[in-house]
Amino acid sequence: MKIASFVVLVVLLNGLLSWSNNLPQDVGPDVPSGKLNSLSFAPYREDQGPLDKKFPTPEQIDEDLHLMGEKTHSIRTYASAEGSMPLIPALARKHGLTMIQGAWLGSLKIDNKIETAELIRSANENPDVVKRVIVGNEVLLRGDLKPEQLVEYIREVKRSIKQPVSYADVWSMYMKYPELIKEVDFITIHILPYWEDEPITVDEAPAHIERIFKQVQKEADAIAPGKPILIGESGWPGEGRQRGWSVPSVVNEAKFIRALIKVANENGFDYNIVEAFNQSWKSELEGVVGANWGLYSVDRKEVFPLTGPVYENPNWLKSLIASTALFLVIAAYYWKPLQSLSSSRTAFFLLFAQLLAWLLVNMAESLWYTSYSDWQRLQTLLTVGLNAILAGLILHRGHGLLAHNAANLKFGAWIYTLYIIFAGYAIYKTFGLALNGRYISFPSVAVYIPVVGMFGLMAIRYITERSLKAVEINHLAGHQNSQADHNKIIGYALLALGMTLIIWETKAFVVSRDFVLAYPNIGERIGVAFIFSVTNYQLIMWLICLAVLALPLLACDNKTGKPLK
Repeated sequence: MKIASFVVLVVLLNGLLSWSNNLPQDVGPDVPSGKLNSLSFAPYREDQGPLDKKFPTPEQIDEDLHLMGEKTHSIRTYASAEGSMPLIPALARKHGLTMIQGAWLGSLKIDNKIETAELIRSANENPDVVKRVIVGNEVLLRGDLKPEQLVEYIREVKRSIKQPVSYADVWSMYMKYPELIKEVDFITIHILPYWEDEPITVDEAPAHIERIFKQVQKEADAIAPGKPILIGESGWPGEGRQRGWSVPSVVNEAKFIRALIKVANENGFDYNIVEAFNQSWKSELEGVVGANWGLYSVDRKEVFPLTGPVYENPNWLKSLIASTALFLVIAAYYWKPLQSLSSSRTAFFLLFAQLLAWLLVNMAESLWYTSYSDWQRLQTLLTVGLNAILAGLILHRGHGLLAHNAANLKFGAWIYTLYIIFAGYAIYKTFGLALNGRYISFPSVAVYIPVVGMFGLMAIRYITERSLKAVEINHLAGHQNSQADHNKIIGYALLALGMTLIIWETKAFVVSRDFVLAYPNIGERIGVAFIFSVTNYQLIMWLICLAVLALPLLACDNKTGKPLK
């Protein structure tokens, strides 16, 4: 009865915490009529993308445009000649959609010629659908073309069609190359607060958009008064790496979209939201964050609604059921051995088991959701499998400590080996983050089990021995290993890379063009950049993980390899 009572209490506590952390949230006023002005449309699905030249079928595009007809009045496309893209105008007409059609320009003249030729043909043959065209997307930002080369393509298209012609890039490119304002019929700017050199919170984003639009409008009026401006891209990622104070999440994405529409309607701004569907293929270029800007997931499920409250994780109940089921299996396995423990030790063990089960289930869900290729999914299965084995071994060792059982050296050796593997994984990931981490997500979720598991074993040891003087990994694992020097090297490497990561994050802001303009004084610029870095909660969580992983490796005697007393 004692064990059964504790199991029920733990299950209820898990349910209460899961429910309270996944309540529906108010993200702002509903979208009027539930429809958007315009949406960026790329019809790629899982395992499709322009990089691999794998394109959707006409039937798939037709299905997507049926969804778009319910969500938006217009769509913006980025390429005209690739794969099945030439079919889009006719299918858009079928679903009552108009288009802002684009031609994708790059560094290869032959490809650019094909794209512009198809754009011209499509615009002339579908004037009722193609209302505006955009020649090139962020080609100056990428450095694929020089301004004078871009201007030639713009002029060629303007000579050949009747629709208004533009070029799309981040707003600062029009400030850098004001001669473009004269060439285009309307100015297309991208305002993406998440990617700004000085990233801001989602609550500050609406005012930022209004300020930037009016700044560009003022500059443009000095050159070509009254020229129309289109916000060609604006949005917020629903998943991925935090930048400064810009935090990707589903709730933040929904909050941003609704606030953007409110600002646009109040000021009469013309806008296009990026984007309709999550794009798995973009993860190869921009990581997890690049693949998660859509109103729909890659399998065409709505990420969040345009009206009503929003859930950060609408599938939380499935995760709760899975973690509860796993916990009950663990409880059943240890039911008889737990009968010999005191009430307090039984309660602690069951809470510890439920925590590890919850971490394992949520890690599996998170990593699988952000795996976009067979190789990434294989990595996820390996990571989850190793974590599951380590969690099982840690629970076995934890029960042994609580019951004062002799340590199983074989199990201890496995715990030690897996712990070193995860420490090495952390070093590898941190090195990548420090070297070039703009698009790399912080991998904290993959090491929560070794981190929390080690904390749990230390707590159990305190319960049984009332001592925290010795926290060395070999002792906690019940494994004798004299490689103290090796352990210390790994531990110091974890701490050193953590410090390097803070320096890199700070430097990335300090050298950014717009950040330099905003803070010309180097001292002030470093100070603000440092604040951005140390208030990044994802970064801080990763640094905590590194520190916890390092501590047991550092707490041993160089001469004997035994725990420090």
